[in-house]
Amino acid sequence: MEDPVGQEPPRRRMDFRDFDAVVRDAESLATGGYDRAGRWDLAQVCGHLAEWMSFPLDGFPRPPWPIRLMLGALRKTIGRRALRTILERRSMRSGIATLRATVPAPGGDGAAAVERLRPVIARFHAHLGPFHPSPLFGAWGRETMTQLQLIHCAHHLGFLIPRSR
Repeated sequence: MEDPVGQEPPRRRMDFRDFDAVVRDAESLATGGYDRAGRWDLAQVCGHLAEWMSFPLDGFPRPPWPIRLMLGALRKTIGRRALRTILERRSMRSGIATLRATVPAPGGDGAAAVERLRPVIARFHAHLGPFHPSPLFGAWGRETMTQLQLIHCAHHLGFLIPRSR
């Protein structure tokens, strides 16, 4: 049976266990092409991942005070439980709002975006000091932050479906 016209392909269920696999997947999408099961292209996904991977290293953006209050309340109530669920399921829910500034404009160069993501991944992977606490999840150690980043990468790259060659 043929797919209805305009229906997006199903997303991939991914589970990265190391950053090398993230880079290999992004490179493969850049060289082999892909179809989208979501709204973002490869350049947007890689740019977004690079931004969010930098925040634990450099500090998270400071949201306006009403949002800071809300995030503080969520962090103290459901933040840790939400993080545990993400780590246990090794997946994130779709459709959650993100900071608009962390999503590049569509139509960027995917290969160039992969090359910009690569040094951020290397920097994150090599980081041995403490991480800045997440406004929603709080402070966590290296293993937890690494797993959260890998799950985040799998979440977004899963919306890009490699084209058959």
